[in-house]
This record gives sequence, structure tokens and C-alpha cells, in this order.
Amino acid sequence: MITQKNIFLTGPPSSGKTTIIKKIIERLAYAAHGFYTEEERVGGKRVGFIMTTLDGKRGYLAHQDFKSDFHIRRYGVSIENIENIAVPSLAPVKGSIIILDEIGKMECFSSVFKEAALKALDALNIVVGTITLGGDDFILDIKKRRDLEIHEVTDDNRNALPDLIVRKIADF
Repeated sequence: MITQKNIFLTGPPSSGKTTIIKKIIERLAYAAHGFYTEEERVGGKRVGFIMTTLDGKRGYLAHQDFKSDFHIRRYGVSIENIENIAVPSLAPVKGSIIILDEIGKMECFSSVFKEAALKALDALNIVVGTITLGGDDFILDIKKRRDLEIHEVTDDNRNALPDLIVRKIADF
């Protein structure tokens, strides 16, 4: 049984966090909503990141061709898509698990996203998500929450984590 209702994964880029989230979604025996983020690759090279809500809305989180006031490395970040796609998907719904992939530097350019993430974490809902390694004060404060457990994704635990987390949810 878990006492922390918010279960998060962390790890370096391309460690498998989103793959684990997608496996958890497939195995859930409960209603769920929220979003996950995947890399877009062209010719084997990462060119952007696409957000997909569990009800099928999609849009770029960031892309190398975006003109934006907000950048992480070569990627321009779409605040509009964060606020119009990710944020509405995080609203607590009674009896539903919230998927939040991810609380990261790009998403946190939006104060509206940060507010929505806190509302989700503070709600009665179980939240399953990912959170960046390191981070600014906002991210570090989330990691200190007493109602949050974090699993770092490694080569050794990557395959076991989806079932482990599904069991934790079932036992809550």
C-alpha cells in the first residue's frame, strides 16, 4: 500500500520514462486523463516534442523550427500549446487518475501549467507522472512533497516499473 498518492518517474533524457508511462496507461483498470510527451524524430534526429492527451488532442510542446521567446537548447517552446492542450487535460475529475508527463523545464515556462500541475497534485486524484532530473526551485519543491514518491528509471528497473506502479495504484 502506498501512502503517497503521487507517483513520479525521473531519469535522464531517453531513459524510458514516457515508455513506462504509456505501459502504465495500457495496464490501468481505472479511468485516466492527462497527457504524455514523445520525441519527434526525422531521419533518426530529434526535431521536436509532441504532447498527446489521453483523449487524443495533439500538439507540439517544442520544435527546432519554432520561433518563440522560450527556448531549451535549439527548441522553441509553444506556451500556447502547453496552455491549450496540456493544462486542460490536468483538471481533476472524480475517480480518475491524472497522467502528467512531464514536469520539466519546457512546461514550466508557463505559469498557467505550474498552477495546473499543483492543482492536480493537491487534488484527491492519484497522479502518475514524470519529472526532470535537477530543476529550478519550483521543480525541486515538488520533489520535496510528502505526498510524492519518485522512482529513478534505470536499466535495472525499467521493465519492472510499469507493473510495480500499477500494483501501487491498485493498493491505494
